[in-house]
Amino acid sequence: MTTLLVIAKEPRPGRVKTRLTPPFTPEAAAALAEASLADTLDVVARTPARRRVLVLEGTPGPWLPPGFEVVRQCAGGLDERLAAAFAGCEGPSLLIGMDTPQVTPELLTVDFADCDAYFGPAEDGGFWALGLAKPDPALLRGVPMSTPRTGAAQRARLSGLRVRELPALRDVDTAYDAELVARAAPDGRFAAELARLAGVAR
Repeated sequence: MTTLLVIAKEPRPGRVKTRLTPPFTPEAAAALAEASLADTLDVVARTPARRRVLVLEGTPGPWLPPGFEVVRQCAGGLDERLAAAFAGCEGPSLLIGMDTPQVTPELLTVDFADCDAYFGPAEDGGFWALGLAKPDPALLRGVPMSTPRTGAAQRARLSGLRVRELPALRDVDTAYDAELVARAAPDGRFAAELARLAGVAR
């Protein structure tokens, strides 16, 4: 079975989802980040896996469900932190972030038979998922992160491997993204928190 990794930041005001401010306050942005993270972890908890690992910057909170190992993120850029997350794994592993609360167990139930890697592009040019049958940190180190070409650069690192593509998903970065993602997953905590904040703002 697959190891499922979630890389995340503790949802603290001023430290997460800063591109949501404005129009949201730092406190509201953190509340949305917490809801997104809780939805993501709930989906991972409901997905068959050999291990479930939260690779965390910060301290776990009440949003963490049982059944997860918590590993502290290493120092360095995002490429180094992603590489280190894979370095701690043996066997097939799939890594996602905390920014796609619309993800489903079906999307995360991957089969590495006749496949070396999975790649899930994000609509902003990044990627929301990366799976490796044989985790190799070198496939991530040096990839330029947080640019419109990040996804293309990471996908190019997988050349020569048998890659299965996952559907493109939208990350929650801006208020516009938040609206679209909430519509895609209307029954989740994220959509409920966005609706609550909209009601408070009225």
